[in-house]
Parts: sequence; structure tokens; C-alpha cells
Amino acid sequence: MELRQLRYFTVLAAELSFTRAARKLHVSQPPLSYQIASFEAELGMRLFNRSSRSVELSEAGKVLLPHALAVLERLEEARAQLQRVAQGMEGRVKVGLAGSHFLGPFPQFIKLFRERRPGVEVVLHEMTPAVHVQALRDGRLDLSLARGALTDGQLAADLLWRDPLVAVVPLGHRLARRARLLLAELKDEEFVFLRLDSSAFALRLFDACVGSGFAPRIVQQVVEIPAVLNLVAAGLGVSLVPASLARLRQDAVAVCRLGPKLPAGGVSGDVYLLRRSGEQPPAVREFTEALRQWSGLLAS
Repeated sequence: MELRQLRYFTVLAAELSFTRAARKLHVSQPPLSYQIASFEAELGMRLFNRSSRSVELSEAGKVLLPHALAVLERLEEARAQLQRVAQGMEGRVKVGLAGSHFLGPFPQFIKLFRERRPGVEVVLHEMTPAVHVQALRDGRLDLSLARGALTDGQLAADLLWRDPLVAVVPLGHRLARRARLLLAELKDEEFVFLRLDSSAFALRLFDACVGSGFAPRIVQQVVEIPAVLNLVAAGLGVSLVPASLARLRQDAVAVCRLGPKLPAGGVSGDVYLLRRSGEQPPAVREFTEALRQWSGLLAS
């Protein structure tokens, strides 16, 4: 049984005329007659009763017709869905990110993207940075948000938005009234840090301190930046965090800008979209392009 035979059968059943059916199918009448005869031979029964004056559906043809129409309809639906997938209008995008990214502008983009592309399922996987970067390399994720441009032969990075580093100190701290300070001025302080074994961002912060002439005395290590802020607010130490997140606890910590220049290549909390190099699936490509455009609007 061929799809062409099903289509020829349904058109002839609708027209009940070989001449009109052939015209509608854009074929000559002999090929149409041959395909219908072959179809009937394969099924072992007549689908049409023919006379010199008329063509009618046989009882077998009447039974087959709704099934044939349903098959062709499902195939058309499948074809349309494949086109939507190819255009990036349907599919799934798996994004890895740390919990701190839920506190920035990214959730707003997800809401807007879902409104624009309701057929694309966006699955967010909250992981520590080291874990979701490795998951991206392994192909378990499509994209990843990171506070650093991790680029190599396998991964590429796109800057999404700037997020400079600031120092946060407890209220009442000797530096709490300073609007700006040098990183070296924190050399005698106790630090609350992100875990060095799970965050490349934390390692860059550590290197920035070393580049300023001191190794930070770390008294607590935690997984997420909100926990850092809470511990600083409790007076356990000082820390370095992205400016956008420092605002979360402005009621309980003092925020000091850093400058005029940071060592270690100007380390910052800028947010990047990481992706595997090479061709992306259509839905991932659509998501990536939409995020680039949206982040560009944020910067303008």
C-alpha cells in the first residue's frame, strides 16, 4: 500500500469521476486507473463499482474511506509539525544555571519567550556552575548561563549583560561608609566565599585577591550568592559579589564599588550564555537568538 494510492483513492471517492479526479491530481487518466486497479488487486477487493456511465464506491470502499482520510490527515499534521520544528517554533531547550540567575533578569526573558514561542518547552536545570558546564559539554544540556566567558574548541560564549563586582561588608563595618575602595584594602578581612571546588567564578575572585597582593582568609564557603549575602549580613565576614545581587540585601549589608581597576584580567560578574560550538537544533537556535536580541535591548 502506497500513500499515493491512498491519496488517489480519496480524491476519486470525492469526485466519482476518473476525468475530474485526474484533473484534480494533475495526472493523466491512465496512471490514475492503473494505481486504483493496483490498489484493489493488493487489497483483493473492488473499491469502486464502475460502469460506462458512472463510478460508485463499493461497500469495501465505503469502509476504507474514513480510514484513508484519517491516515492522510495524520500525515499532514505530522508534516506541519515537522515544519514547525524546523523553524524553531516547537522543540525543547535544556538550560543549566545556578540559583543566583533566578534573581536577575533571566526569568523575565523566559516569560516573554514562552509567550512568543508557546510550542517550545524550556527546561531549567538548577545546578552548581561546575556541574552544569560539564553537563553542557556532555550534551545533557543545550545551553548554560555562567559568570565568565568559558570558550575553547568545544564551547562558545555570548555576553548577555554586564554585572560589575562590588564588595559587601556588614553594616557598621569600618569600610561601610566607603562608596569605593581598592580590593587590597580588604586584605586583613575574613571572607565569605562561594565554594572554590564548584565555581570557576569563585576561583577568579580568589585569583583577583591574589593579584592584589593577598590570599583571602576564607572562613565560610557556600554554594549560592544569596547565602553569601546572608552570612555577610550576620557579620561573619566580607565578600565580593555581582552588583545586581548585592541589591538583594541592601537593607543588611553595605555595598562598596571596587576600583579603579581590578587585577586578574578585570574579573567581573558579567553573565554569558555558553553553548556547544557548531550547529544547534532549531529550537535551541531560536532561543539563543531571541536571548541575544533581548539582552541587547537591556544594554541599550
